[in-house]
Amino acid sequence: MSENASPQTSAVLFLHAQTSLHPGSGTALGTVDLPVQRERHTQWPLIPGTSLKGVFRDACLRKKAGADLLFAAFGPDTAEADKHAGAISVTDARILAYPVRSLRGVFSWVTCAAVLNRFNRDASLAGFACVELPASPAKGKALCPPDSPLIVDTTVLVLEEFQFEVTGSSAAIADPLTRHAFRATDTTTPDSFRRRLVVLHDDDFTHFVRHATEVVARIGLDASTKTVKQGALFYQEFLPTETVMYALVFANASRRENTPCDASTMLDYVRQNVPTVLQIGGDETTGKGLCAIRLCCGKEGA
Repeated sequence: MSENASPQTSAVLFLHAQTSLHPGSGTALGTVDLPVQRERHTQWPLIPGTSLKGVFRDACLRKKAGADLLFAAFGPDTAEADKHAGAISVTDARILAYPVRSLRGVFSWVTCAAVLNRFNRDASLAGFACVELPASPAKGKALCPPDSPLIVDTTVLVLEEFQFEVTGSSAAIADPLTRHAFRATDTTTPDSFRRRLVVLHDDDFTHFVRHATEVVARIGLDASTKTVKQGALFYQEFLPTETVMYALVFANASRRENTPCDASTMLDYVRQNVPTVLQIGGDETTGKGLCAIRLCCGKEGA
C-alpha cells in the first residue's frame, strides 16, 4: 500500500424494494416463526451489513470483475482470511421510508423525525447533504404534501385504520430524498414518492413498522394425501414492496500485497461492478428480495 494512499472515502447506499423482502433473523418462539431482523432498542427493521457485503461480493464475483481487485475490496477466501482485511466496509441498512396502505391514493411512504435525524447523522459521515427537518408532528398528526393523492379532504389522511390530521407539508423533506434515493432510469417512483411521503410522530411510525408487515403462511404438502406434512406449516414475515432503506459504504486503501489501490479506486470498483438491482435476504428462488440500489457519493448529495 502506498504511503501516499488517499484517506477513507464513503458513499450512501439507497435500497428500494421491488419485491417483498425477508432479511431473516432465524426462528422465533412467537406467532411468526420466521420474523425479519430488527433493531433491539427500536424494533425497526434492518438488513445486516454482513448480508449486504456478501451480496456485493457475490455480484462482483459473478461478473468476474478481476480477482485481485475483488480480494482487495472484500478480503480473501476463507482459507486465507488471515492474509489481510478487505477495503470495503458496509453498515447495516436502516429504514428510511416505509409503505403503508391508504384509504386514498393506494399507499403512502411514512417516516418520522427520529428516522430523519438519524439519516442526517449517518449520511453526514459520507459527506452527504442533510435533509431539512421540521418540528415533529404530534401523535395523530401528519406532514404531507398539499398535492398528495392520499388526502381524503383538505386536512385528513387515513392510513390502515388510523386517521391523521394534516398540519403541514413534507415537501422540503421529500425533495432531496427523491433526487437521490432512486435510479435515474426510474421515471415514475420519484414523483410518486414526493407526493406520498408522510411524516408521522415517532410512536405512530413505530407502530406501522412493527405491525404492518406482510405475514405469509408457508406449507409443504404430502404428495399422496395432499395434507400438510408434519412440521411443514410455518409463518414468515416480509417487509413489503416499496420499502426504502439506506446504508453507508466505506472504502479504505487496499491492504492486499501487490494490489496498491487507493480508497477511491476501491469504491469505484464497487460502483462499476455491482448491478443496479440485487437480490437480498431469503427466498431468492421465489423472487423475493429484489432491490433497486443507488450508491451516492457526498458530492452527489449537494
